[in-house]
Amino acid sequence: MVGGSKSSIRAYKEGSWLFNTTTCVEIPKNEKVLNYGPGSPERRAVKATMNTMMASPIEIPLIIGGKEIRTGKTATCVMPHDHGHVLATFHMAEAEHVQAAIKSAMEAKRDWEDTPWEHRMSVFLKAAELLSGSWRPVLNAATMLGQSKTVYQAEIDSACELTDFFRFNCYYASEIYGEQPASSRDARNSLDYRPLEGFVFAVTPFNFTAIAGNLASAPALVGNTVVWKPASSAVYSAYYLMQLYKAAGLPDGVINFVPGVGKTVGDVVMASPDLAGVHFTGSTATFRSLWSMAGNNLHNYKSYPRLVGETGGKDFVFAHPSADVQSLGVALVRGAFEYQGQKCSAASRAYIPASLWPRLKETLVEMVSEIKMGDVSDFTNFMGAVIDKSSFGNIENYLDYTAKAQDAEIICGGKSDSSIGFFVQPTVVLTKNPHFKTMEEEIFGPVLTVYVYEDSKIDDTLRLCDTTSPYGLTGAIFAQDRLAIAKMERALRHSAGNFYINDKPTGAVVGQQPFGGARASGTNDKAGSKLNLLRWVSPRTVKETFSPAVDYRYSHMLEK
Repeated sequence: MVGGSKSSIRAYKEGSWLFNTTTCVEIPKNEKVLNYGPGSPERRAVKATMNTMMASPIEIPLIIGGKEIRTGKTATCVMPHDHGHVLATFHMAEAEHVQAAIKSAMEAKRDWEDTPWEHRMSVFLKAAELLSGSWRPVLNAATMLGQSKTVYQAEIDSACELTDFFRFNCYYASEIYGEQPASSRDARNSLDYRPLEGFVFAVTPFNFTAIAGNLASAPALVGNTVVWKPASSAVYSAYYLMQLYKAAGLPDGVINFVPGVGKTVGDVVMASPDLAGVHFTGSTATFRSLWSMAGNNLHNYKSYPRLVGETGGKDFVFAHPSADVQSLGVALVRGAFEYQGQKCSAASRAYIPASLWPRLKETLVEMVSEIKMGDVSDFTNFMGAVIDKSSFGNIENYLDYTAKAQDAEIICGGKSDSSIGFFVQPTVVLTKNPHFKTMEEEIFGPVLTVYVYEDSKIDDTLRLCDTTSPYGLTGAIFAQDRLAIAKMERALRHSAGNFYINDKPTGAVVGQQPFGGARASGTNDKAGSKLNLLRWVSPRTVKETFSPAVDYRYSHMLEK
């Protein structure tokens, strides 16, 4: 990833010198997704690692300032598809441990921010190389077992996307540092891209190991230190991420690992005068709560904290009468049911023209009937289990409500079973009511609701699609008619931060589709781009004058 040095002075043009920092990071390429086919070395490696992990439960401590801390207050990491199987026991932080983590972050801050950026970069480039190599089966196996992801879903997440985050963020950082203002002959101007003055609080979700890795590492790359609270249902893979950082040479105290109850950790962090930023992915309600806490504590903070959040979604697929039915059906099945619908970008509501619905219904029912779900160690399964008992119960409530409703029907799926694992069938709901509960509320499970509209009412339905949900994360349109595509794109401009044409609304790729949405879906700071990294720096403008003035008077003052 490290290339040759380029000139620090780019050009002289029209009386101004343009200065540029040394550029030493090559443009990355996205990590190749391995196929895990029968007999492949990657298949053998991940199977062997899974077997070892399942046979050897571990104890997970807090990690504060590089030290392992065992609090005595514990919880367990289990496999969602076999919830009787314990993978680990993890210790949970109390208030005093959170205070210790803040202290550790602040103590580590001076040395870390003073470390030349290319050395900080090297830590994460090394992490990328380790993850794409010997650590690949480790993080994939941990994600599969602890979060019930199939091997393909784990591969694109914990191996490829996280590797991409590490590499592309290093490249974006080099671009940021290289963006310098113009200077004159008698003065040099520069931007000093300082880290924030304080620590960053990273709060990460269960559903993507890559997001967990990025939310803590992106601020750290540009010189910040971090207090990291992982989701309790994903502590297992998060712990292995901490081991990866250690293997890559990350200094102690730069990222402090504090699993625990959200309120216990959050109350202490949000009250700290040294809080400089929050990097969050999770529920809209939790993010709004953090925002309120920041507002209430604003008078206590040493600086205005940066709040960066990606929250909920109620993501749509909107089909035009000219849409190709087969590709539309595949997009709906993959978009709604991959990883059990537990993606903030998952297809959750669909608007289908009446002229296409009979054929699409047949296609959907056929494909859904073929879907296998079960233990993720069986590579023939398309789906695993939902993450935990709470999520399972929430989805069941929606299914029960729908089964009793007069203005909706379940056309396939709708069953659930938690006797061994938290399994919910892929479910398609057909409703006559565009404001039916499952059309408006985020479920975070394998439930797709379809509303069929009259072809002649497409304009009204586009407005309906735009206004039905408070969210604005992802959305997709399907059409072959180019004028229709342009019209739909305009009509739904503010409905999604990531917008797809003839593709499912999931699967954003680092460096290709920067990810994030607005409205109730977050601050749209676009993870996987330079835009996100810019939120973690506080630029200082520096002017050096080569020949300072020696007389306070100006030339116009020499005569009346």
